[in-house]
Amino acid sequence: MSRAPQPFDPAVRSDERLVLDAGAVRAWSARTAEALGRERAAIDAINVFPVADGDTGTNLHLTADAAHRAVEAVFAAPGASAPDTADAVRAMAHGALLGARGNSGTILSQLLRGMAGVLAEGADGDHLARALAAAAVSAREAVARPEEGTILTVATAAAAGCADGGTLPDVARRAYEGARTALEATPGQLAVLGRAGVVDAGGQGLVAVLGALVETVTGRAPETLPPSPAPARAPAPEETCGPGGEGPGYEVLYLLEAEDAAVELLRARLDALGDSLVVVGGDGLWNVHVHVDDAGAAVEAGIEAGRPHRIRITHFASAAPAPEADRPDGAPARARGERAHRAVVAVLPGEGLAGLCAEAGATTVQARPGEPPAGDDLLAAVRRAHAREVVLLPNDTDLRSAAAAAAERARAEGIRVALIPTRAAVQGIAALAVHEPDRSFDEDVVAMTAAAGATRYAELAVAERQSFTSAGVCQAGDVLGLIEGDVAVIGQDLTDTARTVLDRMLQAGGELVTLVVADGTPPGLAALLETHVRRGYLAVDTVTYHAGEGAPPLLIGVE
Repeated sequence: MSRAPQPFDPAVRSDERLVLDAGAVRAWSARTAEALGRERAAIDAINVFPVADGDTGTNLHLTADAAHRAVEAVFAAPGASAPDTADAVRAMAHGALLGARGNSGTILSQLLRGMAGVLAEGADGDHLARALAAAAVSAREAVARPEEGTILTVATAAAAGCADGGTLPDVARRAYEGARTALEATPGQLAVLGRAGVVDAGGQGLVAVLGALVETVTGRAPETLPPSPAPARAPAPEETCGPGGEGPGYEVLYLLEAEDAAVELLRARLDALGDSLVVVGGDGLWNVHVHVDDAGAAVEAGIEAGRPHRIRITHFASAAPAPEADRPDGAPARARGERAHRAVVAVLPGEGLAGLCAEAGATTVQARPGEPPAGDDLLAAVRRAHAREVVLLPNDTDLRSAAAAAAERARAEGIRVALIPTRAAVQGIAALAVHEPDRSFDEDVVAMTAAAGATRYAELAVAERQSFTSAGVCQAGDVLGLIEGDVAVIGQDLTDTARTVLDRMLQAGGELVTLVVADGTPPGLAALLETHVRRGYLAVDTVTYHAGEGAPPLLIGVE
């Protein structure tokens, strides 16, 4: 149960901070992620501009969560000196840059980057005031065509509210009050908001971020605005792009490694292609967001400018939920007992990993040590999925024959089955991440197969006895680092061996590292490896999953 905020009392100062030190940045990042998670649904519900696709709250929360994870990685790094404010704020900004989602999330990442540049030089109230001013300017410069009545207006008002500086708590309070007042005025500045009867969704998210800052530096949460009601009416087609609108039909996002001069040319080209253009970042790494009709042209422009990666393309019409009124009698999309259109069946080691994929919608089969599932187990899982089309992910080379036999038997029962020959759990995770049931079956299978094939995999295991391997002779108790199924590293320490394996895999390049950690591994292993990747490999992001019991000590995937 979430804690209700305490009434704000300016007279109470016992818990106030005068300096935004590294610990305070850590607390702020945690409270920000928590606040945006708590308000996610409410912010999604009032999202009508620039696209009424109901995801602003979700995008802000995902961006803030990425920022918080980056800060935690700095604090969890074993052997490193205690981080200072500069380390923490730069990590927060960098994490947000890598994890930015959507229009508002991308702008939030630039706001944090603008603040980080000033707070790295000082962390008192005067520096916070200057940081907020720099953030508002940098965010506005990142947007090709700024609109008033948006998150940009709220950021500018926050900076203006505390422009005279002062103590850290006073600056934070005045920034929050300025932002809150500006947010209430947004319906009068942007016609689509006024007609819908809501405040700006991105601006409301920024008020939550500043509220988390006030709570961090004062010890007490400020009074919050009552939740904005749902839109009084849907925006007219000419007011917004997206479903039913006349604006661009696709959202394109990607990270880009490029020089400043190339990025300026890219801005001009993308601005001519579409709207809602936001380009944030710097120092060779950028996050690009734009709405266009020709998604391919937007990606090609990035290729000409530098090296785009982690490309995400969303078709607004397919992303929008079907209105309840479009369903007969308000019935759900699938009646009880009716077969689902498509399902994914995945074999996974460890209860935690199986549970995670089950939450993502997969039907899972747990592989226990020494007890691989048989063909009958896989066939039973396909039947249990109760779908007309099934994608089967064995996630183990040794299960390929059993999976093929189960697929043939299922096809004989009238189920359309595609077997993707995934060889490791991390390949299955990559395939599941791009699964889109609204695509045609063939297109979905091709995309999932490509994602799995682009993921190199490794595993750490402990030798049970002396043996000859492709890396030499190992003794019982040695740590073995297997890359693509072959022993590549023999070590004495799990952490050191994991670092060596990661370095060898990343020598060939990579954009995303997936770590799957089992129970019983050294404490802090995942955090140490995340820090190792972040410090040694520019623009490589890391995601960690906990496999629980019954899995190898560590699985590694590099996409």
